[in-house]
Amino acid sequence: APPECPFCGEAAGRELEEHVRARHGHLLGAPGTGNGEQLYECPMCSLTCTNIEILEEHVDLHLEEHSFSEGGNIRDLELAQQLQTEEDERQRSEEEKREREEFKKLQRQYGLDNSGGFKQQFLRNMEREVDRGRMQPFEYHKRKADMMESLASGIDDGKTKTSGVIEALCKYYQNENKDVRRVWLSAGVDHFHSSLGDRGWGCGYRNFQMLLSSLLQNSFYNDCLRDTTLIPSIPKIQSMIEDAWREGFDPHGASHFNNRLHGSKAWIGACEIYSLLTSLRIKCQIIDFHKPTGPMGTHPRLFEWILHYYSTDNEGGAKVVCTSKPPIYLQHQGHSRTVVGIEEKKNKSLCLLLFDPGCSSQEMQKLLKQNSDGTGLKLLRKFVGSLKEKQYQIVAVDGVLSLEEKVARCRASQVLTSEKIP
Repeated sequence: APPECPFCGEAAGRELEEHVRARHGHLLGAPGTGNGEQLYECPMCSLTCTNIEILEEHVDLHLEEHSFSEGGNIRDLELAQQLQTEEDERQRSEEEKREREEFKKLQRQYGLDNSGGFKQQFLRNMEREVDRGRMQPFEYHKRKADMMESLASGIDDGKTKTSGVIEALCKYYQNENKDVRRVWLSAGVDHFHSSLGDRGWGCGYRNFQMLLSSLLQNSFYNDCLRDTTLIPSIPKIQSMIEDAWREGFDPHGASHFNNRLHGSKAWIGACEIYSLLTSLRIKCQIIDFHKPTGPMGTHPRLFEWILHYYSTDNEGGAKVVCTSKPPIYLQHQGHSRTVVGIEEKKNKSLCLLLFDPGCSSQEMQKLLKQNSDGTGLKLLRKFVGSLKEKQYQIVAVDGVLSLEEKVARCRASQVLTSEKIP
């Protein structure tokens, strides 16, 4: 606050000295004491002076001190404000830098960093294999030629495929007498695993190949798949999803990928699988298990839903039920797999049978020669306590759409929502 006049209390600011002299000069002198000596009392500190000039100099010092103090406070405040502004700018700059780095990290993680797609990764990984002595140059050139042919035709080369596992499982369960009460299996499914070109990001595409391999073996879907008679390559699947987007499916999801998948390592999930299947006139639905429904973060409702899916219309008394049901696409944060069946134990507990794209064909081949003790089934079995992600989504196929139904679903997908299990 500005200095106040010690005589009248009026705020005088920097003009305090002039104010005191002009308004209260007559008060600087005071009656003398009894010995006749004239005394002068300082109006600011009550110091008594015997000389008016000395008193004036003394008051001047007070006024200078007030002026210096006021100026110092202003300078201190300005400095503090400047330092705070600089600190705020520094923190804002660091936060923006962290956000940019996190965004780039997410782009790399989900294949949206423009670092190339299947072809570029395939070639880079083969070059590393040659450099490390794990691949001969002639094999490199042969595999490169095969890969280029596959890309040109749009057909998967089949080198990561394992067929016949469902049939082998059916035979195994016929003879299993330990703890399985009943088991339901999908219609025939080929297993596809990740290759040098899609390792780390291709699980969604590989699971679509598994699902499609089953649909192609079912004549019920012949009309929908007349233009897709062979398993497409991953770049071809990317183009097919882009075609679905151009038809109008899931514009919100398309914008997430900037309407472009081909030539990238972008991860796909349940919404992209739904859009692609629906664009092919294959009737399907997304079911969202958005929170655990059991103790310890488990999802027993997920297992119950899948049991109902397989057992509906398959309630016969046989121990092993080889259904006509297609497999189920199962998604959670960071990975996806394919459900190919479900076991019901004698104690009524449930166990899913999953094909994982991360499992190599060498491991899957072992299931074709299943031992009587069933140890190889550890690759496939997942009990309730094994699936403890926060959320799961499934895409389940349930028939064929008419052209009118396809158009209606396309419109609905523009505000696509999944059915949530409470």
